[in-house]
Amino acid sequence: MEPAAVDSPVPGGGRDNEDDAPDPPQPPPPPQQQQQQQQKPSRYESQKRRDWNTFLQFLSNHYKPALPLALCGGPHVVEFLKYLDQFGKTKVHVAGCSHFGLPRPPGPCGCPTRQAWGSLDALIGRLRAAYDENASPTAGGPNPFGARAVKAHLREVRESQAKARGVAYDKKKRKRRHQLLLPPSGEGSSSAATSAATAVTVAVAGSSTAAAAAAAAATDQGGSLGIRDPGHADETGNLTSDS
Repeated sequence: MEPAAVDSPVPGGGRDNEDDAPDPPQPPPPPQQQQQQQQKPSRYESQKRRDWNTFLQFLSNHYKPALPLALCGGPHVVEFLKYLDQFGKTKVHVAGCSHFGLPRPPGPCGCPTRQAWGSLDALIGRLRAAYDENASPTAGGPNPFGARAVKAHLREVRESQAKARGVAYDKKKRKRRHQLLLPPSGEGSSSAATSAATAVTVAVAGSSTAAAAAAAAATDQGGSLGIRDPGHADETGNLTSDS
């Protein structure tokens, strides 16, 4: 019985060369998928898109017929903010509540919950930017989220919640730049004391030097500073001797 034939490696061909052949290149992903991977929206952009869709849904469902975006104005934005109060979680005490004006009330109460002023202010900022991006150029009207009615409503909400909750919304004053460049209190006081002492020493030394120079000049002219018998003054006011 003859042994089975074994394939010998043949240069330039054969089974071994077929196994060593490189894999065919894979097709690149579609351009839309590449664009989504490169331009992943940030948290702010995602929140802005959700807020914009919520506002458009409010215009469609709250008004019959639906209100077009081109006809939307400041009063409609204020009505949208009031509509959102039913979903708020911030307790706003009424004037007759025992917890009115307390930042940390000791117990629960039946006062309604509202949207916090800070949340509404941030929401208006995002919707204002979204309107500039999505509004039709043919609208031609001003941005309704920057209207005076909206600003007045936010100011009223801010003041009322500050009184009801006892929370101050005053902005922190920025520190001036030269205050940051001052040395620490210990070093500043020691440096100031050293400078003052040096100035006093220089002043004393200068006065003594001037006095010595004046005395030397008087001595050279033949006069003496310690006159024992000054005499008397004549009618002209000059000093004369008794002799």
